[in-house]
Amino acid sequence: MSTRKISPLGFMTVLFTAHFLAPAGLPAQSISSRPEPPVPSASTLIVPQARSFAVPRPGYAQVIGVEAGVQIVEQVATTILDIHLSNPGGSRLEAELVVPVPDGAVVRGFSFQGAGSEPTARILPKEEARRTYEAIVRQLRDPAILEFLGYHWIRTSVFPVEPRGTQQVRLIYEHLLPADGNRLDYILPRSESVEYNVPWRVSVKIKSSRPISTAYSPSHKIDTVRLSPEEVSVRIAEDAVAEPGPFRLSYLLEEKGLAASLLAYPDPRLGGGYFLLLAGLPARPAAGFPGAPLKREVTLVLDRSGSMSGEKIEQVREAALQVIGGLENGEAFNVIVFNETVEAFSPEPVIKTEETYQKARAYLKGVSPRSGTNIHDALLEALRPKPVAGMVPIVLFLTDGLPTVGQTSEAAIRDVALKANPYQRRIFTFGVGVDVNSPLLERIAYETRATATFVLPKENVEVKVGQVFKKLSGPILADPRLEFAPSSPEVSSITRIREVIPPKLPDLFEGDQLVVLGQYAGEKPVTFILRGNYLGQERAFQFTFGFDKATARNAYVPRLWASRKIALLVDAIRQLRVEAPSSPGLVAAPGLPDPRIKELIDEIVRLSTEFGILTEYTSFLALEGTDLTRKEAVVAEAHKNFKERAVECRSGLGSVNQDVNSQAQKAQSHLNVGNRYYDQNMNRVAITTVQQVCDRAFYQKKGRWVDSRVVDKEKELQPRKVIEFGSEEYRRLAEELIAEGRQGCLALRGDVLLVAGGEPVLVKAPAEK
Repeated sequence: MSTRKISPLGFMTVLFTAHFLAPAGLPAQSISSRPEPPVPSASTLIVPQARSFAVPRPGYAQVIGVEAGVQIVEQVATTILDIHLSNPGGSRLEAELVVPVPDGAVVRGFSFQGAGSEPTARILPKEEARRTYEAIVRQLRDPAILEFLGYHWIRTSVFPVEPRGTQQVRLIYEHLLPADGNRLDYILPRSESVEYNVPWRVSVKIKSSRPISTAYSPSHKIDTVRLSPEEVSVRIAEDAVAEPGPFRLSYLLEEKGLAASLLAYPDPRLGGGYFLLLAGLPARPAAGFPGAPLKREVTLVLDRSGSMSGEKIEQVREAALQVIGGLENGEAFNVIVFNETVEAFSPEPVIKTEETYQKARAYLKGVSPRSGTNIHDALLEALRPKPVAGMVPIVLFLTDGLPTVGQTSEAAIRDVALKANPYQRRIFTFGVGVDVNSPLLERIAYETRATATFVLPKENVEVKVGQVFKKLSGPILADPRLEFAPSSPEVSSITRIREVIPPKLPDLFEGDQLVVLGQYAGEKPVTFILRGNYLGQERAFQFTFGFDKATARNAYVPRLWASRKIALLVDAIRQLRVEAPSSPGLVAAPGLPDPRIKELIDEIVRLSTEFGILTEYTSFLALEGTDLTRKEAVVAEAHKNFKERAVECRSGLGSVNQDVNSQAQKAQSHLNVGNRYYDQNMNRVAITTVQQVCDRAFYQKKGRWVDSRVVDKEKELQPRKVIEFGSEEYRRLAEELIAEGRQGCLALRGDVLLVAGGEPVLVKAPAEK
């Protein structure tokens, strides 16, 4: 297995000498009426979205970064690409740009630094694109551009890149966004290859005459800022700018109450497929609606044991004051402090006023750390009082240690949150430092519709608490429940919708969105009913969706479902220590997994292998020496990892990393193409020997990429057919995969063993010149 620590930057080499261009479709268009200048015989073609090509001659350019600014007004998207190039060589390069773009794109501008005569750019006509693509493939003998077949292509005129210099090229194009009901979708094509690490800084501004409910990306982590009800700004988060894959963005236009849309992926093995339900809150309550954002009742539970002395207790005081100060007048709060005993600012939550705030400030000033840690009784006291009527009850629970006083059993403490929580308080937990029982804190939070936060050494408690509390502003939908109804009386919805994740929906606060994943059977429409306390009133929102638009191009849907499912299965194994604390090691016999977890491990290994989704427990699947056909050995290795890490490790940095990974994966709403996770030292690592492409996964084994559907089947590792690169058979296979939206499978570097037409086929890589 190849793993690497994450680097924030990288560059891509994409160059070759050619007279030819890449594929597309649409009538030719140009921003200039002048005839296009002839192509020099030694021009360099640059495809900024593609992975590196083999360079057939000395001299190359580097794409060192791309900035994409997108303006969407109503349904028209204008994309401005600023492409930064570098020429480290000693001679001038003459270059051309070839850019895959969505259907219906129209060129609006092309320029570069030092441009003299008016530069041109045009959409390639379909037939020209086909001829030139085939010529490129024959000349380059590299299939990298194959993953962009099916897109249209823009070709620019020639521009210079000076020796040891840089060049900035700007390309502008427009296209009409496809719409599905109240959902509009934008896509920016980019390579899915894990080799691709060129940073793309993408920002999108959306303007609409109708209010915008929510913006969502299934491909990348994004930051979203609402500028007005009708205007939203989105950008790829800084830690995701080098993530490969096409950038996908969907946004929902507001409807009465909640807005929702459905994306589906067909899978005949399920008799249906997978679905993703996206729901968004209104930008503002509907005119005349009597409700308003729900008020909050916040109980702060603060550890004041001896280990909290010094800087920790000061930061906790400031965090508590920040939270109380952030409440609106008329909302409620309380403060509970604990060491070996439990004390409270007030027997019951009090309404926030200037007077109660000042009293709480004085109370917190007098809190000093000493003695042990009685987590059980502190939690019990926080959950006991009846909440203030009409408010959402929230607990912020901070501790820096393991339970040392009173009831210290992990199971007993967990059961307080699960069974002694009569008013269903949401318990947001904070582990300060790493000497905490991290699976306990994560489990308490997850089961109560909350989140766990871990404040690592040298991190600021106040900042971490403030970040969480900021997200809890303006509760809109509390206690949400999702139900399903058949579209007609003769069709049962009970058997049609299954494996829904998350099983318990979180509350929705201002700016939140809901992403629900699951499986469906059949093709007839299903009605989704979302119930809950909406702005203080019990409401039910109904949405009826069909599955007729299910497509393999929504490959992210099953992969996101599988990622969440794996996380839930891992969590079940991690909780076995609580269910059976006297277990000597979860081993029924030497070398054999305990039967209680064998079924869980089998399913984790199956899903991980099929979808190419690996965790710290299953990363060994990507090792070159791991023979996935030896299933008993694979399960035994997985069992060893789960026993040593998930079951036995309950505190310390090596436990915290597991629960940080678990929480992120259980709530995952965008792809993790590089299988990135935190290792036991909290280093961010990625796996490069597993490649997720389209709706397939490939493992690098014995010098070739092997389709996950045969990688664990010994007999099928022998191909029924061998296809040579560039042959007529290769062309026919490429056509078939293009029709399925799976052409990216042929773009991997090296030999590829894939399932095509129901049988394993070996596609031989081009011989190097």
